[in-house]
Amino acid sequence: MNSILITGCNRGLGLGLVKALNSLPQPPQHLFTTCRSRAQAVELEDLAKKHSNIHILEIDLKNFDAYEKLIGEIEVVTKGEGLNVLFNNAGVAPKSVRIGATRPQDILDTLHTNTVVPIMLAKACLPLLKKASEANGSEPMGVSRAAIINMSSVLGSIGSNTDGGIYGYRTSKSALNAATKSLSIDLYPQKILCISLHPGWVRTDMGGSSAPLDVPTSTNQIIQTLCKLNEQHNGGFINYDGSQLPW
Repeated sequence: MNSILITGCNRGLGLGLVKALNSLPQPPQHLFTTCRSRAQAVELEDLAKKHSNIHILEIDLKNFDAYEKLIGEIEVVTKGEGLNVLFNNAGVAPKSVRIGATRPQDILDTLHTNTVVPIMLAKACLPLLKKASEANGSEPMGVSRAAIINMSSVLGSIGSNTDGGIYGYRTSKSALNAATKSLSIDLYPQKILCISLHPGWVRTDMGGSSAPLDVPTSTNQIIQTLCKLNEQHNGGFINYDGSQLPW
């Protein structure tokens, strides 16, 4: 892939994805990374100083009015070649677990960040993704042409839910999965591939210290999986290792 935009790169999986991509034999020419505060994204800043392909874009993704500026900054760098991949990684963890402790504002805040933001950012990036797809018309559907990767969670799987609870987070990821499916249908004529991806249960601030996977294991597998995606995966719900997950 020539260019990729990854949201939420100040820590955790987002930062891990940046490291994994830059460790490839042929890293992306342009790696656009977002964070809410550059001052707090110390490790990301250090990486950007060492690797000229990393571009840091400071933005509050919940401020939809800021998207036009974000797209403009990417266009200046890519010089009309568009954007190969939008990776909607940024998200928030559940604030409450059981129904008795669930508050309406918790659900609304989680849906805003985990569902509405990825949909609206996909909409904003669509002109760039279409340009990349057209410019790489000889390539099959996949990340080397144009793709939207939505970071979901197995907790958004209705078929796998045997524990209940986690209302805001589960519903936000189920809704994101539904959006991914619609995007895969709407953008198929432009050959823009769209999938939902579960990163595994990872030891991050969100995943907690008892998670079985560390960040490098998850992100390295994710990159391997992304490179194998093709038209058959379009509209799918995929595990970090490439296996299918139930809706």
